[in-house]
Amino acid sequence: MVDTSRDTREPEQAALSRKTYPYDRWMESIGIPIHRGYYVEDLRTLSVSHWDERECDAAFIQLPGQEGVTEARVTEIRPAATLPPRRFALDEVVYVAQGRGLTTIWGSDGGRKSFEWQAHSMFVLPANSTHQISNTRGDQPARLLHYNYLPLAMSMNPDTDFYFSNPYQIPNAVVGGEDLYSEMKLLADPLIPAGRAFGVYWCGNFFPDMRAWDRLSALKQRGAGGRAVFIRFPGCEITAHMSVFDPRRYKKAHRHGPGRVIVIPAGEGFSVLWEEGKEKRVVPWHECSVFVPPNRWFHQHFNIGGETARYLALHPLPQFSGHSERVQDVSRDQIEYPDEEPWIREKFEEELAKRGLTSLMPEEAYRDRNYEWEYGDDE
Repeated sequence: MVDTSRDTREPEQAALSRKTYPYDRWMESIGIPIHRGYYVEDLRTLSVSHWDERECDAAFIQLPGQEGVTEARVTEIRPAATLPPRRFALDEVVYVAQGRGLTTIWGSDGGRKSFEWQAHSMFVLPANSTHQISNTRGDQPARLLHYNYLPLAMSMNPDTDFYFSNPYQIPNAVVGGEDLYSEMKLLADPLIPAGRAFGVYWCGNFFPDMRAWDRLSALKQRGAGGRAVFIRFPGCEITAHMSVFDPRRYKKAHRHGPGRVIVIPAGEGFSVLWEEGKEKRVVPWHECSVFVPPNRWFHQHFNIGGETARYLALHPLPQFSGHSERVQDVSRDQIEYPDEEPWIREKFEEELAKRGLTSLMPEEAYRDRNYEWEYGDDE
């Protein structure tokens, strides 16, 4: 087993980078840092440099599993600074790693909507609208993580002016309407049977604090007594979910398609990433760490701290769900505790021991595939 705990490129990643896409060529032409490897230790300290056109400091994040599918980048706004207004032809989700600020959105109707954000807020910048972002603190820079589908879009149309200088306005768009950035709503997906955790979701444009969000449902299929919130944004194809689980426990290994960017709102732990039948890589994480499970790699999340851990996953388009080759054999995408390699449990208990802690995983969970965890009352 390989314990990869450094943000460095490896030979196989170099091989991946030889297959470039129009987005890659544009990204490399900007001249700001491009962070590669299997994880980013901390968005708040990630190295950035000045992007003249955007009048801010910034960096791209390009980890295995994102290539050609999703963009992740960091924007730093200097104390008390306001960025110039910008338009973008695609929806974009923004997660606030650090700071406080103000965003104003406007569109073809002439109406404007402004809202304040803080560390761990998440919001949407709607496609074809104009937005302007300000740092309202005079003593600290703000740092934002941006997520969108630009790499996929540029594979169909590589003209960057189409995305950044497009005058098109969505007909009858009411950007300043009362519904934009109003209170989130709990809705049910009519296509998913009742009782499934991901059959209900919260829908809204602005989530004020993902670190404190407590409207959760039991996520029984992943074990560890974990709970989750599933998120949709009105009129937007981007979705997300946040999983929350207790100290000194870990989730079941699972796999899916590419493009999911995972950011940590709270907790301390590590994740193990591996391609089936190949060596394992250990990715340590804490608040504001980021990592991406590569396409069809198993990954497993471990909480080794003293507080509840949270990981927020930003999803690619549903076409990239990438589940089992055989639809009837869903178990190929999840490893139950009794079936996992002994190294998994040993690694978890070893990391806890370094902190003077012991596992809270019940012994029965390692023997009974149908072990029932305690979840309490669900939302």
